[in-house]
Amino acid sequence: MLPLKNQRIILKDTAKEIQLFINRAIIMWLLIVTCFGIIITRLVYLQVIEHDKYTTLSENNRIRQTPIPPTRGLIYDRNGVLLATNRATHTLEIYPRATDDIEKLFTDLQAVINISEDDIKRFHRLKKHKRRFEPVPLRFHLNEEEVARFSVKRHQFKGAKIESTLTRYYPLGASGVHAIGYVGRINERELKKLDYTNYRGSKYIGKTGIEKFYESTLHGVAGYEQVETNVKGRVLRVLERTQAIPGKNLYLNIDMSLQNFAEYLIKDERAAIVAIEPDNGAVLALASMPYYNPNLFVNGIDTKTYHGLRDSPDRPLFNRALRGQYPPGSTIKALVGLAGLEYGVRSEASSTWCPGWYRIKDQKHRFRDWKRSGHGRVNFHHAVEQSCDVYFYDLAHDLGIDRLHSFMSRFGFGKRTGIDSVGELRGLMPSREWKQRRRKRPWYPGETLITGIGQGFMLTTPLQLSVATAILGTRGRVKQPRIVFSIDTASSNMMRIVDSSPRDDVTLKNSNYWNTAIKSMEAVVVGSRGTARKIAKGSEYRFAGKTGTAQVFGIKQDARYDASKIDKRLHDHALFVSFAPLDNPKIAVAVIVENGGSGSSTAAPIAKKIMDYYLLPHAADKFNADIAAKNAEEALKAAEEAKKAAEQVTP
Repeated sequence: MLPLKNQRIILKDTAKEIQLFINRAIIMWLLIVTCFGIIITRLVYLQVIEHDKYTTLSENNRIRQTPIPPTRGLIYDRNGVLLATNRATHTLEIYPRATDDIEKLFTDLQAVINISEDDIKRFHRLKKHKRRFEPVPLRFHLNEEEVARFSVKRHQFKGAKIESTLTRYYPLGASGVHAIGYVGRINERELKKLDYTNYRGSKYIGKTGIEKFYESTLHGVAGYEQVETNVKGRVLRVLERTQAIPGKNLYLNIDMSLQNFAEYLIKDERAAIVAIEPDNGAVLALASMPYYNPNLFVNGIDTKTYHGLRDSPDRPLFNRALRGQYPPGSTIKALVGLAGLEYGVRSEASSTWCPGWYRIKDQKHRFRDWKRSGHGRVNFHHAVEQSCDVYFYDLAHDLGIDRLHSFMSRFGFGKRTGIDSVGELRGLMPSREWKQRRRKRPWYPGETLITGIGQGFMLTTPLQLSVATAILGTRGRVKQPRIVFSIDTASSNMMRIVDSSPRDDVTLKNSNYWNTAIKSMEAVVVGSRGTARKIAKGSEYRFAGKTGTAQVFGIKQDARYDASKIDKRLHDHALFVSFAPLDNPKIAVAVIVENGGSGSSTAAPIAKKIMDYYLLPHAADKFNADIAAKNAEEALKAAEEAKKAAEQVTP
C-alpha cells in the first residue's frame, strides 16, 4: 500500500459531465418539441378541422334566438259582440339566476306588492319547468299603483322586473262559458304534446270549449328574433326579427242576446238549454247552469276558489248541455211512434186500450201509466198528445229492442253529434249486444218496454235531443251542429265559412209519416188534452213540442211518492223539446231542468219563451225591458239592505 501522500485523488470527470449534460439537453429538447407538436396539432384540429363547429358554438353564445308569441285570435258572436279578447296586463317576473337570496327578495317585494303564499308556491312550481336564464312569473295582474311603487324602488330588487304582456280576457264574464270555454297556463302534460317551437314563448292554451277545439286556429304562429347578448346574458341589440302571425278570429253562430236570456231563465236551477237552427245546425244558444267566471282560470285560480267550484253540489264546472246524460223520458215518444209506422207494426189508425197499466203476456208485473185511471182507447196521434205510456209499452214490445235500437240510432241517439267542441258524451241507446258486453246478462222484454218511453238504460244529452228534434222538424234532414260560423284572417280580410260535415238524411218508406208525427206533437201544445196545452195559448205562430218527465229513482209497483216530502234532488227531471214555426222550422229547442218535476209546468214554458224571444222581436224587447226592471229592483233592494246593515254597525 502506497503512502497516502503518493495517492492521486480525482475530484471530477469532465468528459462524463459533458455527456450527461448533452443527454439531458436532448431529452429536454425532445419534450419541448413534443409539447409544441401537441399544441400545434391541437390548434390545427380546433382551428381547421373543427372550425365550423366551434364557430357555431361561439356564435350561439353571443347570439341568442328568442321567441315572439303570437297574438291570440278574438272570438265574436253572430252579431259582432266581443266574447274573448286580449288585454295588456302587468306581470311581476323573477330571474332566479340573477338574485343571490330569492327568499329575501320575496320579503322585500312583499313590502310594496301584495304577494300571497299561493303566489310563491306557484312560482316554485313553475320554476321547475323553466331554464335557468328564463324569467318565472310571481304575480299577475298588477294594478297601476303596484307598478308605480315597484318602479320607485326598482334598484332594490335585483333579479325582478315587471313585464307587460297580453292575456286572455272575457268581457261578459260567465255568460256563454260552457260554449266558449277558457284558456289557462300550459301545464307539463300539455307541454309534452305541443310543438315546442311554436309554443316556446306562449304561456296559455285552450282548456275547454271552442278555445280548446280551435286552439291551433286561435293560437297563430310564433315569430323569432335574433339578439346579441353579453357574457351575462343581457340583450345588446336585435340582429334579425321574424314577425309572429296572429291567430285567426272566430265568429260564432251563437246569439249572445238569446244566450243571456236562456241563462236568465234557468239562473236558479241546475239546467241546460240547447237551441239550434234546423236548416244548417247552427247552435244559437248553449246554456248550462250554474256557470262560472272563466277569467278566474286564465292565470291560475287560487286553491280555495277552485275547490269551491269543484266541490259544489251544483257542479258549476259541469257542462250539462254536452256532458249531461239523462233519460229522455216521453220526449222521444213521437220518434218511437214513427218506428212503429216505418216497420209496419202500427198504422195511423191502429189503437191500443189503456186501462192505466200494461202487462206482458204470462207475466204478473204491471207497467204503470202516469195516469192511473188510464187514457182509454188511443191511436198514435192521441198517444203522443196525451203522452200515453201504455200505447208505447205495447208498441215497443211489438217492435223489439233490435228494431227500436236501429231506428233511434238513425236520429243520433247513442252517438256523438260531432259538434265543434270538446268533451261531448255519446249517451246510450241500449241493445242486446251492449247489455251482454257490459252487464254479462241477456236482454229482457220488460227492458224493451221502458226503453220505449225513454227510461231504463237509455241516456241522452240535451244537445242530442235538440238535434233529433231538428231532424224531425225538417222531415229527415240531418245537420251537424256547429258553434263556429266562420274563421276570419284579419291580416288578409278573408273569411272562411265553417261547413258541417255531410250526414245521411233519415228517409222513411212513406213521407206522410213525418206529418203524422209532427201533427201529434202540435197537438201536445194545442190539443184539448195536450200535456203542454197551456203554453200555446195566444201564440203568434204554430209550433210542435213534447213534454218529458224522467225519474231519478225507482219506486215500488203501484206506489206513489209525495214530492213535498222528499229531497229536492230526488224529484223527477223536467224535459221539453220543441221546434217552430211548424212548417218551416227556424229554431229547435231542448230544455232539461234537473229535479224540476213536471216537464209541462217547468220546462215547457221556458222553451216557449226561448222561441218567442228568437222569433218575435217585440217579445224580445218586452222580455229585455222586464229583466232590466227586475234587475234594477233587485239592485235597489240590495242597496237598501246594505244601508240598513251599515246603520246597525255604526254606533
